[in-house]
Amino acid sequence: MTATADPVYPQDPEKEPVELTEENSRKLRPTNSTHFGDVDFEEEDAAEIGDATWAEVGQACCVHTPMEWGKVFIGVCAAFFFLYFFLFSLELLGNSAKVLGGCTAGGIMGDDVNPVAALVIGELATALVQSSSTTTSIIVSLVGSDAVSINTGIYMIMGANIGTSVTNTIVAMGQMADGIQLERAFAGATVHDLFNLLSVAVLFPLELISGYLFRLTSAMLPESVADDDKWEGPIKKIVSPLAGRVLKANKNVIKDIATGKVENCNAYYPVICVGGIEDYKSCADKCGDGEEKGVDCGRVGLITCDKKYGCPAFFQNGATKQDDSIAGGVCMVLALVFLLVCLLGLVNVLQRGLMGMSTRIIYKATNVPGIFALVIGAAVTVLVQSSSITTSVLTPLVGLGVIQLEQMLPLTLGANIGTTVTGLLASLVSDSVAALQVALCHLFFNISGIIIWYPIPFMRKIPLNGARELGKWTRRSKAIPPIYIITVFFICPLLLLGISELFVQKKVGWTVLGTIIVIAVFLGIIRFTWWWKRQEGRAQFIACLDRRTTRNAAIAALPEDMQFLKSKVAQLAEHTGLPEDEEVDEEKAEGTDDAEAEPEAVAEEAVEAEEQA
Repeated sequence: MTATADPVYPQDPEKEPVELTEENSRKLRPTNSTHFGDVDFEEEDAAEIGDATWAEVGQACCVHTPMEWGKVFIGVCAAFFFLYFFLFSLELLGNSAKVLGGCTAGGIMGDDVNPVAALVIGELATALVQSSSTTTSIIVSLVGSDAVSINTGIYMIMGANIGTSVTNTIVAMGQMADGIQLERAFAGATVHDLFNLLSVAVLFPLELISGYLFRLTSAMLPESVADDDKWEGPIKKIVSPLAGRVLKANKNVIKDIATGKVENCNAYYPVICVGGIEDYKSCADKCGDGEEKGVDCGRVGLITCDKKYGCPAFFQNGATKQDDSIAGGVCMVLALVFLLVCLLGLVNVLQRGLMGMSTRIIYKATNVPGIFALVIGAAVTVLVQSSSITTSVLTPLVGLGVIQLEQMLPLTLGANIGTTVTGLLASLVSDSVAALQVALCHLFFNISGIIIWYPIPFMRKIPLNGARELGKWTRRSKAIPPIYIITVFFICPLLLLGISELFVQKKVGWTVLGTIIVIAVFLGIIRFTWWWKRQEGRAQFIACLDRRTTRNAAIAALPEDMQFLKSKVAQLAEHTGLPEDEEVDEEKAEGTDDAEAEPEAVAEEAVEAEEQA
């Protein structure tokens, strides 16, 4: 018996059919239960999975032979090893992004702009620095220092919520080697994107019209806020020392440019360390009263030194902005390589650990009520101080099938709640009621989004079904994830920013042009929706992806097909007695020589006849 073909996704032509046995197929297993590693693992629907008992979960978890316990111990150690360096890669990636995009992010965040521009600026700044925690902290500081208004800060916070989900979407691309895992991982990552986009789509116009978040938080504010120290999560304390020894980004650059303290990054260069000594005191320590930076005390640029661990490996005395940017680019490439390697290692270890385990057991252990999943997501994010880290660690688990998409959604919603703690702590440091108000707006924005999109099953299905559809597209074309990231996080925001700028020029011509463009875009969206829904646009799009996939597969298999055809032609020639290609070529060559020699012979005979005459 061979594995049946998938009616939706045809079997990979590169894989040979596998014979089904009781060890690798639920169809021949007496319990009819699916185990991880089964060849027909994907054929089981989530609704078909039976409910296991907690006794079965306990037995699968804790009842092992000494040999199995040894394997479990090695697997856990390997998993923690890859997980640590996975988190290290994320931290290094964030530092690199801050070095590369810090000047740009600070520049675009420094103006008190219109609501649409503020939304886009928050999204772009977060996508550039790969950290919503950093962006929200800076936004809170900007509001606290009166650099931007409270309303502008609210819209920037909304944008930051969208930009924060770019990291786990990039992590999902690390499972491109396996189409099935990529489908699930990309769905698990984009469910976070879609929730944030849908929340902004509802709450942004609501805030624009009614000032709902502004009025709600205004009624809750105290008269003053006491100073407090900044709290750093335990995971940050574990990962940051190693990442800080490689590259440490100077967050003050972003904040100083955004608040207008300096005009641009040129004010920080060249890097100067007093006495040429590369340590924190000589390079990055604060200047005292009457001391001039770069003369009496050190000056650092986008890369700084750590007070406890000294200067990182990529720090250079006398560096220019270009030198720091090159260092940031090199570290970003290294971080992406480390991220991919650690992700593959982590996935491989988890796959081996789950091999042969029933899905009934796994889903019983991970299937917690939605409210508990929310609390878990929020608690983990408070500990790691980054929603990007939380969702990025969960995304590979969704790709493996350990966590279902329905469980991923509340976990990411909890992560959205947990990440607001960073802004609240930053507001306590700023000693400003306005800063606290923006931080509270961030909290209630996420709570409002959860109330709208999660409790009601019909509303919950919108982001879930959208994420599943995006995941299915990746099975047909692996170009979908990069196209999605570039379009959603960069092209669309930049278009919105450009259109919004037309309306703030206070010129009749620009306003009319902006109005025409908005009307054209609106009509285009209506036309596209009609084509997609009523004119079989979705089917045409999927057919296009299928044709592209088929063509690429045919091109990839062409060398092997040519070799196969040549071998078959040789066999046919041997069987029928037809001449080989070389013999045919020789006969053709002889025929050509004879044809060339024949006119010469005729000419010679004519000459001889004339001589005899």
